[in-house]
Amino acid sequence: MPHPRNPALYRLTKQLLQKYHKAVRPVHDWTEATTVYLDVFVHAILDVDAQNQKLKTSIWYHEVWVDEFLSWNPSMFDEIREISLPLSDIWAPDIIINEFVEIEGSPDLPYVYVNSSGTIKNSKPIQVVSTCSLETYAFPFDIQNCSLTFSSVLHTVQDVDLAFLRSREDIKHDKKEFLNDSEWELLSVSSTYSILQSGAGDFAQIQFNVVIRRRPLVYVVNLLIPSIFLMLVDLGSFYLPPTCRARIVFKTSVLVGYTVFRVNMSDEMPRSALSTPLIGVFFTVCMAFLVISLFKSILLVRFLHDEWSHGQEWPLLCLRGDADADGPRMDPRAQLAGVPEPPIRRDPQVQPGSLKEVWFQLKSISTYFQTWEQADRKGVKWLALLERLDRLLFQAYAILLGLYTVTLCSLWALWGSS
Repeated sequence: MPHPRNPALYRLTKQLLQKYHKAVRPVHDWTEATTVYLDVFVHAILDVDAQNQKLKTSIWYHEVWVDEFLSWNPSMFDEIREISLPLSDIWAPDIIINEFVEIEGSPDLPYVYVNSSGTIKNSKPIQVVSTCSLETYAFPFDIQNCSLTFSSVLHTVQDVDLAFLRSREDIKHDKKEFLNDSEWELLSVSSTYSILQSGAGDFAQIQFNVVIRRRPLVYVVNLLIPSIFLMLVDLGSFYLPPTCRARIVFKTSVLVGYTVFRVNMSDEMPRSALSTPLIGVFFTVCMAFLVISLFKSILLVRFLHDEWSHGQEWPLLCLRGDADADGPRMDPRAQLAGVPEPPIRRDPQVQPGSLKEVWFQLKSISTYFQTWEQADRKGVKWLALLERLDRLLFQAYAILLGLYTVTLCSLWALWGSS
């Protein structure tokens, strides 16, 4: 079929843009404000950077306003009721996101739809990187609340006003556009309208609060359960005898396991200068208890080793022959402890093998054992003190592990009820 020489769409576009001035706000009465209707659909949570306090979100952004200079009678243009026009050729509101840091990966859509009444619809996807106060204390059961505030850069509320395109309840519970297969789950998108008062004037703004929560299952399997098992193994080491030297080897192995697990856990946990995850705090305290217990076991084994090395020759010294019979004898254990021992001299008239000789030997052995008992009292006191410290560490460790488990269960319950 032959093309018409003067098509209606061409005539309509030429008529609308021929005398159009995009630098002028499109109202006949300049005292009336241009109302821009906003709507946001959260499409996906791309990244949550706790270290830099940034949130990367993919959203669908819609804005609608009325241009009084772009209306026509459809009956004069073959009943055309809606056309597309280049956005660069018409006036557009200067709406920005106040929290944005950078906009990346957002396609540039050059056209907008205009209907016969002058209503303009501008829809576009945006990947926005915005600042957000991220709280990681309850990791991995954390819930984040980040806001996206839309407002005009230069136009006050007397020139450009904002309004909601849909009801607030529909915006809050609408999740059909959200890709629900990532680490984060969308809970709600609440919205509020407010007037920002400043020295330059009053500005209308609409704030969308995006509430998301983390799916913790992968962190429960990879972090929480192994950390609890490692703490239970360390707790079981307290059942080894305090004087057992293998306890030091066991605790050292557990400390190496703690260190390796802590290094691997640091890659999984979010890093933030504002708050430290609770699991990291508990794990550091448990490592401190382990180091204290290991240091106490080393002191105990060292003390017992010194006692054993000094006391292993005592029976030999007690039963020596006549080499030292004529001179005073002093127990080395007594010398070490500073306990004086009365010298025992043998009567030169006593015949070897007689009853008096036996009596002198028995009296010497009795004196040695009495001196040994006096010198051991100091060691027994230290041993009892270290054993009390060991029981105290065990009780504190058990309470800490119980508190850690109860806290994690409570955080999980709060996460589930949100």
